[in-house]
Amino acid sequence: MKPTIPFIKNFLRNEQGATAIEYGLLVALISLVIVVGAAAVGTNLNALFTKISTCLATPTAAACKFP
Repeated sequence: MKPTIPFIKNFLRNEQGATAIEYGLLVALISLVIVVGAAAVGTNLNALFTKISTCLATPTAAACKFP
């Protein structure tokens, strides 16, 4: 019985598992931000290439005015 009490006290004081979980949550949050940012850039890039394609097909189109 005596060896279990120090083991339980040591287990309750140990914070390594909590630190690993915090790092895991941080990595997940950073990954989510990267995915959302890449999706937004991809959408804008697709619109730009569509505009360029339209201008190459019909150079006199009103959509050919770039800023």
